[in-house]
Amino acid sequence: MTSLDSVLDKDGVRLTVEDAVATVTLTNPAKRNAQSPALWRALAEAGRALPGSVRVVVLRGEGKSFSAGLDRQAFAPEGFDGEPSFLDMARGSETELDATIAEYQEAFTWWRRNDIVSIAAVQGHAIGAGFQLALACDLRIVAEDVQFAMRETSLGLVPDLTGTHPLVNLVGYARALEICATGRFVHAEEAERTGLANLVVAADQLDAAGRDLAAALLAAPRDAVVETKALLSGAVSRTYEEQRTAERAAQGRRLRDLAGLAD
Repeated sequence: MTSLDSVLDKDGVRLTVEDAVATVTLTNPAKRNAQSPALWRALAEAGRALPGSVRVVVLRGEGKSFSAGLDRQAFAPEGFDGEPSFLDMARGSETELDATIAEYQEAFTWWRRNDIVSIAAVQGHAIGAGFQLALACDLRIVAEDVQFAMRETSLGLVPDLTGTHPLVNLVGYARALEICATGRFVHAEEAERTGLANLVVAADQLDAAGRDLAAALLAAPRDAVVETKALLSGAVSRTYEEQRTAERAAQGRRLRDLAGLAD
């Protein structure tokens, strides 16, 4: 593709593709891009719809906020039209509840696939599910007005949309626990200092910074980036010796490929 093509546009999610870069946009600024099961299904569909040519995915939100988190309608007795309310979910069996949450999590899991690098461009509020969606990405560029917060614990719940693992990996157990248990805001300076953010820019420079980072990521050969990402993402669960072995295997594949000797 050489032009900007709209691949998907539904339920508050728009996916566009231009050459090797895809952009996923949250498109409900009137509600600060609040999230719902329909939006989560659309996000999961966006991941499945990515053309094989895509190497970088930029995630952004329209308006002043990236995402203010879960739409509070989820807590109302009637819930969302055509969706089980949280009260209905609680009344179901443990197996049914687990399956429902697993389905919701699918919107947050594909961003770390080895064949792409994902960038969250975050401005304003990124609260609860919004924070977890930003954490689902590989990299985060944030505006100076960003406000991260994990509010689930304050509501008597826990973060369950895959955000706890990357949060602990980025900031450590103690700080992750404090952020989640207090529900406090994390602003731009702290986000950059603690590793939550790769870069802080002025709000009006956020989209340009995302484009610049995407271009920089595209400068290296795709297979080398894929192998490097796999090495780094697996390093946390490997021992030092296992990581050395993985490095040797990955480099062997790259050298054989460069020499035209790939299997």
